[in-house]
Amino acid sequence: MQDIVRPIDQCRVCGHNDWLDVVSFGSTPLAGNLLGPEDDPGEETRFPLEVVVCRECHLMTLRHVIEPDVLFGHYRYVASDAGSIVQHMRRLVDLCTRRLGLTGQDLVVEFGSNTGAHLELFQQAGMRVLGVDPARNLAEMANDRGVESIPSGFTAHVGREIASGHGRARLVYGRQCFAHIPDIHEVLDGVSALLAPDGLCFVEVPYLVELLANNQFDTIFHEHLSYFSLGALCRLFESHGLRVVDVQTAEVHGGSIVVFAAPAAADPEVRPSVTDMLAEEQRQGIAEERTYRRFAERTERLRTQIRDLVRGVVADGGTVAGYGAPTKGSALLDACGLGRAEIRFCSDTTVLKQGKILPGSRIPIWSPEQAAEQVPDYYLLLAWNYAPEIIEKEKAFLENGGRFIVPIPEPRVISAETVL
Repeated sequence: MQDIVRPIDQCRVCGHNDWLDVVSFGSTPLAGNLLGPEDDPGEETRFPLEVVVCRECHLMTLRHVIEPDVLFGHYRYVASDAGSIVQHMRRLVDLCTRRLGLTGQDLVVEFGSNTGAHLELFQQAGMRVLGVDPARNLAEMANDRGVESIPSGFTAHVGREIASGHGRARLVYGRQCFAHIPDIHEVLDGVSALLAPDGLCFVEVPYLVELLANNQFDTIFHEHLSYFSLGALCRLFESHGLRVVDVQTAEVHGGSIVVFAAPAAADPEVRPSVTDMLAEEQRQGIAEERTYRRFAERTERLRTQIRDLVRGVVADGGTVAGYGAPTKGSALLDACGLGRAEIRFCSDTTVLKQGKILPGSRIPIWSPEQAAEQVPDYYLLLAWNYAPEIIEKEKAFLENGGRFIVPIPEPRVISAETVL
């Protein structure tokens, strides 16, 4: 096990080793490690899942790191094609194109590029694109769709190789992957090696302030190593000669921030959004230990409330299924002690997941077509970050008497007579 999982010995942002214990979920299976029906549950490996905060820079992080190839060598998370996500990706393409004045001669590189869906939008806008992703199966899917992608982690060596073969990039970015990476300094070394002097880098990450304020304990699982505030990211970028020049909020994945940085040597202008958000973080108590203790207390309360609500429905003769099978849904079920006795199946549109079984809980994942043959009384909305879209889409389910249980930020039941 020691060659697969190890405790962290210092903060990956600032290098200090003074931790505040926040919350422990015990030992849990890898939430994204979907199983086949033939797999033996007795062989399922569990890993410690403990959360701590650096008292120096206030990075929230997992105490243990799992070997990346175990997590991402064959990855089943496929970038969502939900309307809100596609709109968000298009906005980022338009914003970056306008801000940098991108043309057909410019290179755009994405690390953690998944299936290439976002890079494809830059490609359609006329830019040269290149993706880098450690998941070999996803890089292959990207290449199949015509988006050149390298099956690799993004390192200083990879950055230099790309610069040598393709030229410097005007834009280097990573969406919803930066929090997964153990050695973020190596990634930023790669950015520095590849980014043009007049270029821009951005990372999009789930926002720590939103996680704490909205009780998003289900977003804590082994793939998510880091939970970033803007202050921690500013400190990190500065250590690599990059200056955070802008930050924008995004209503995706439960609330995220898009943080833009430019080479400090170019003396770039810093927009007021940066100082405004840093000041707001102080008002929200990011630097105060009681903020994290209160989050831990609410997490314990919510785990009990969600479990009791679902078990109460079943005890009264109702049936419950999961809507969506995201990684955080698997994490929520495990954290709340829910399994096959309470949840009959999870319905998910991702073909790669259908026919698989959730780790730990052993709940089967069905296609929407299969789920339509055994409609439950209640759907536990595991993909709660898409709640408005899903509830609008499933009006017929509600009108026929069905109900949704929305677990986050507080468990509540949605029927045809109620609204979000």
